[in-house]
Amino acid sequence: MPGREHEVFSRRIVFLIGLFCLEKGIEFEPTGSMTQEREGEASAQADESYCFGASKPTPDLVIKIIFSSGGPNKLARYQALEVPEVWFWQDGLFTLHRLRNGEYERINRSEIPELAELDLDLLTRCVLMAQTSRLQAANEFRRSLRNED
Repeated sequence: MPGREHEVFSRRIVFLIGLFCLEKGIEFEPTGSMTQEREGEASAQADESYCFGASKPTPDLVIKIIFSSGGPNKLARYQALEVPEVWFWQDGLFTLHRLRNGEYERINRSEIPELAELDLDLLTRCVLMAQTSRLQAANEFRRSLRNED
């Protein structure tokens, strides 16, 4: 079972991505930690996952929160499941991976069209800021999003 710290970071990230989608008028479906399977090939359980636009059997984005083990070695499972984008949160940073031609490549920004405007530095800063004040982090995030318009 994930520990408290893992779950707290997971919820902060979910909240801020949801806030981003609401502020930008993006249709999204958080699918949480649902198990994804391709029978006989792979099975994986994300910490968080999302579909953007419409509901889909395979989410557009999977997020893994890493505190002890895991990380990029789990990419093979998501590759077999054909998840377009996988993000890892580890040691206060996001690393993003995009599926291209059956292989994951590291990217600097999300290539999911609905998340193209998401400033990962802002998201990271606010996830970390929420360690001391969730309200201050949410207000800073919202204020920054509104100033971008």
